[in-house]
Amino acid sequence: MKMTEEKSADKRAVTAEEVQRLIKKKDEIEEQIKAYYEVLEDQGDVGMNAPLVDVEGYPRADVDLFQIRTARHSISCLQNDHKAIMVEIEEALHNLHARERAKREQDQAETQTERTDQDVPLPSPFARVDAVTPGSPAYQAGLCVGDEIIEFGSVNPSNFHSLQNIASVVQHSEGTLNWAIGMNRSLPVFSLIDQEDRLTILYACSRVAVIYDHTSNSQQLLQGHCNTISCLCISEDRRWIVTADEGDESLVIVWDSYTGIPVRTMFDCHPEGGIAAVALSQDSKYLVTAGAGAVQRVCIWDWTNETESPECQVEVIPKSGCQKLISFNPTDSHQLLSNSESHVLFYTWDKETMQYEAPDIFKKFKMPADHFSQSVFHVQGMQAFSCTLSGNVVLFSVLRSGTGQVCTMKAHKVISLQKDGITAMTLCDRFIVTGDVKGHISFYDENFKIISSLANLNLDPIVFISSAKDISTSGVVAQEEERILSTARFVSRNLVLSTVSAAVVHVNTQSRTAQTLMKEHSEPVHAVACHPKHSVLATGSHSGVLMVWDYERKVTVCSKIFPPDEQIHCVTYDPKGFYLAVGFVSGVVKVLNSCSLDEEEEGSFNYSSDSITHLSFSHDSSYLAAADAGNAVLVFHLCKEGSRCVWQYLGKHRSHYKPIQDLLFGVYLDSTMPRLLSLGMDRRLVEYDLQNSRKDELLILSSDRIEQSAVPTCMAWYPPLTTEHFLLIGSDLYKLKLLNGTTKMCRKTVLGPIYGSPIKKMLILPATKDGDPNSRYMAYITQDKVGVLILPLDGNPHKSSALISHSSGVSHLTCSHDGRYIFTAGGGDKAVFLWQISRPALDAAAALRGNGLLPFYTLLEGGRDGELFRAVKDLFYYCRLRSQGIDSMETRQVSNHIPLSEVPYLLRALGFYPTEQELEDIQNEVKFSRYAETGEYVSDIDLEEFIKLYINHRPALGISKQDLYKAFQVLGMPDENDKPVITREELLELLQARGEHMTEEELAECFVSLFGLGEAEGQPETKTSQYK
Repeated sequence: MKMTEEKSADKRAVTAEEVQRLIKKKDEIEEQIKAYYEVLEDQGDVGMNAPLVDVEGYPRADVDLFQIRTARHSISCLQNDHKAIMVEIEEALHNLHARERAKREQDQAETQTERTDQDVPLPSPFARVDAVTPGSPAYQAGLCVGDEIIEFGSVNPSNFHSLQNIASVVQHSEGTLNWAIGMNRSLPVFSLIDQEDRLTILYACSRVAVIYDHTSNSQQLLQGHCNTISCLCISEDRRWIVTADEGDESLVIVWDSYTGIPVRTMFDCHPEGGIAAVALSQDSKYLVTAGAGAVQRVCIWDWTNETESPECQVEVIPKSGCQKLISFNPTDSHQLLSNSESHVLFYTWDKETMQYEAPDIFKKFKMPADHFSQSVFHVQGMQAFSCTLSGNVVLFSVLRSGTGQVCTMKAHKVISLQKDGITAMTLCDRFIVTGDVKGHISFYDENFKIISSLANLNLDPIVFISSAKDISTSGVVAQEEERILSTARFVSRNLVLSTVSAAVVHVNTQSRTAQTLMKEHSEPVHAVACHPKHSVLATGSHSGVLMVWDYERKVTVCSKIFPPDEQIHCVTYDPKGFYLAVGFVSGVVKVLNSCSLDEEEEGSFNYSSDSITHLSFSHDSSYLAAADAGNAVLVFHLCKEGSRCVWQYLGKHRSHYKPIQDLLFGVYLDSTMPRLLSLGMDRRLVEYDLQNSRKDELLILSSDRIEQSAVPTCMAWYPPLTTEHFLLIGSDLYKLKLLNGTTKMCRKTVLGPIYGSPIKKMLILPATKDGDPNSRYMAYITQDKVGVLILPLDGNPHKSSALISHSSGVSHLTCSHDGRYIFTAGGGDKAVFLWQISRPALDAAAALRGNGLLPFYTLLEGGRDGELFRAVKDLFYYCRLRSQGIDSMETRQVSNHIPLSEVPYLLRALGFYPTEQELEDIQNEVKFSRYAETGEYVSDIDLEEFIKLYINHRPALGISKQDLYKAFQVLGMPDENDKPVITREELLELLQARGEHMTEEELAECFVSLFGLGEAEGQPETKTSQYK
C-alpha cells in the first residue's frame, strides 16, 4: 500500500524545470500582449474600446480596421491564456513547495547533522503592503501589513512602472462566468466521453461552448466569441473542437478538448456575415467553413499552418439555398458535401481550385419538392445519403471520382423509408441511424433494412444524433459473444440525442433505455428572479416552462409547465419568500406558492390584454404591482378573509403615455407604509396613492417630469450611505441621477459606465454580513454587457467594470440573496448566465488606479497635460479674478475657490451650454452637498470639485452630427428634396416660445457674441428681425 502511494505521489510530482517552463510560457504570452497593445497604440491609441465607426456609423478610414480587430481579439484570447497559465503556475508552485517542504521535514527527522543556511539572492521589492482588508484574497493568501512584494502575477521589478500594472492584473479577477444555463437547440450536441464512470458532452450556449461532465455535474466553459455561436463540430478522435459565430468580427476558434485552451483563432474568415457551417476532415488536417452571407463562400483551410488565407474557395449561387450543414468524405479529404433545405451540393478541390455541382433530384425522379434535413457520406466514401422531412432518403453514388476532378454524384434512387419526417441522420459503425419528428430512433443496415428501433422513449422531434467515441464495456462483451456464437445480435455504440424542446438524452443501445441529461428552455428567456433567503433561481420562458434551480448544487429543484398560449415574460419573489408572482404575455398575473409552485387560492388575475413587463412586491409582501405593455400599472392587495389571506385586485391606471421602464416599491420615511413608483419613457416619475385607493380605482399621488432630453431607463433605491434618502435614476445619456426621495429634487448627477450602450437595468447588491456596511455595490446591465459599480457614486470611471454577457442582448438580471452571484437572462438566445463577482478585486483595481482627480484626468481630452486641462485652470482662476472685479485696484484675496454664481459662465466658456434646468440642478448639487451633515449651504467651489462637476454634467459623448440631424427632423419641415429645414422665422419663434424660451434681449445678446459684434460697432438694436 505504501509503495502504491509513493508511486502515485511521484506521478503527480512537479519539477522546478516544469515550473520554469510554465513561467517562460507566461512571459511569452505577456510579450505577445504587449506587442498587440503597441499595434493599437500605433493605430492612434484606439485601445480596446474606442469605436471603429465614425459619427455617421461608417467604418473609420483613418485606421487599419483589420489590424485593430486582430489585435483586440488576440489580446482577449491571450488574456484568457494568461489566466489559465497563472492557475497552472500557482498549482505547480504549490505542489513543488509542498513536496520540498515534506522532503525537508523528513530529512530533519532522519538526520541530526547540522545544516548551513545559504542566503538566496532575491529580487528587489517594488511595493510594500500598507493595508490588508479582512476577508480579501490578499488576507486569505496570508499577506500582512509591511510585507514587501517582489512579484505580483506577471508584474516584477523589471516591468513594474506604477500601481496601474498591478491594477491590470487584478482586473482579471473582478468577475467570472461560473455557469451557463441553456443551449442552442438548433445546433449539434456531441458525445465526448461515454464510459461506465464518466459521461461528457459538448454543446453551445449563446456565445460560449460548454463541455458538460454529467457524472460530476460540472462545466468547462470555452469563452472567446463575442457573437452567438452559429455552428460547431468535433474531430473524429474527439480531440479538437471547432466553434464559429455569425455577425461582425466573426471568429473561428479551434480548441483542445483535453485542456479547453484555444490553439488557433481565425479572424474574419467570412466578413460578409460570419460562418454558417464548419467541419473537420477525417484526419483533422483540413477545416471547411461555409459563410453566412447572401452569396455563400465555401473555404478550405489548413488550420495547422499559420496562414491567413484559405487553400481554395468557391462561391455558391443563392438559388442553391443557405448551406447549413457540410462534411468531408471520410476516405478523401478533397471531397465534401453540403445541403440546404432545397439542394444537396457535392464539392471537389485541389490546390487552389474548388468546384461543386448540384444534382437536380426532384426533376429526375418527378417528385414534388421536399425539405432536406441532413446529408452524410457512407463510411467507404462511395455513397452519400440525404434524408427529408417527408420520410424519404435519397441515395447518391459516385460516377467518376478522383482528386482534382469533379466528383460526379448521381442520385441513384429515392427510398421511402418511413411515414414520419426524418430530422437527423448519422452513421454508427455499420448502421445508418435516423431520428424523426416523433422522437423515434431507427437503425438500418447498408441496404436500409430495419435492424432495430427505439420507439418508446417518449421524446420530442430529434435535432441531432451523436454516437459515442467507443463502444461501451457491455457492448464489447456483447460484440465478443456475437463473434463466438455467430449470432446476429444487435450491438451498437451509445447515442446522445438533442430534441427541439432543448432536451439532451443519453441512449444506452444495449439496455434500450434513455436518460435525460439536460432539459432547458426552448423559447426566449426573459424572466429570472432569485429567492430572498435561499440559493434558488426561478426562470421562465415563452415556452410556458417555469423552472426553479438550485445554483449552489447546480440542479433543478422543481418545475411547472403552463399551457402553450401562456408565455412567461417576468417573475419575482416576495421579500419574505412565500410567493412567486408570474407575469404572462397574455396579460395574466398568477401568484404561486414559492415552494410547490401551486397556484394560490384566487391567485390568478386577468385584468390586462397587454403583456406584463414588470412585477414588484412591497417590502411587507402586502402589495403586488404589475406594469404592462399598454403603459398601465396594476396593483393587487393581500387581504385577510377570516383566517386566510387572499390576493385581490385593487385597481389599474394608465399613468404613462409611453412604455413603462421600471416599477419600484419603497417605504415612506419615518413610516412602514409602502409607496409605489413607476418610471416611463415619457420622462415622468409617477407615485401612487395606495392608502386612499379603492377597488377599481388606483389613485395617483404625484407625477413629476424628471428629464428634459434624456430618456430614463431604470431606477433603484440608493443604499443608506448618507443621511439623506435618495432615488437613483439611470438614463440613455449615460448619466446617473440621485433624486431626493421626498421632494424629487435632483441632488446629484454623475457620469455612468460607458460601455457601448447606457445602463438598461440596475440593482443594489445586498450588503455582506461580515463586510463594511458602508461598502456597497451596484450591478447593472447594458445592451450586451453585465457589470458592477462601486458605491458611493462620484463618476470615477475605474469604479466600474463590465464584461460581455449575451451578444444578442441582455434582457434581465437578478442577484443572489447574499450578493455573491449575478444572473443575466439573454432573451432570444434562451440562455441564463451565472456570474461570480469578487468585491475585493473591484476595490483593489479601483484603488490601484489612483484617487482624487487622477481617475478623472483620463476623461479630459489630452489628460492632465492636455490643452483642455490647462484651459480649465486658466478660466477657473480668471473667474476668481472676475468675481473680485477685473478693474479692482484693491489687494487680491488668495483663494482656491470661486463663487457658485461663476459656475454657469465657466461651463459655457468651456463649450458646455447647460439648460436652465440643468443649471438649477448643478446649483442645487453644490449648494446642498453638505447640508444634511452641517445644516449649512455651500456657496463656493474649488478646482477639484469643479472638474468633477464639469465631467459628470457635460454630454458623455459630446454632440454628434447625428444629434443635430435628429433635432432638424423634430423641429424642421421637409423641403422639396425631403430634407428637414428650419427657416429663420421658425427658429426665432421656437427660441422665444418653446421650451425654456428666451427673451428678445437674451437673443440679441447671443447673436452679438456669435457674430463677434463689439463695442466699437455700437450696441445693436434688440429687435430680432435685424439678425438675418
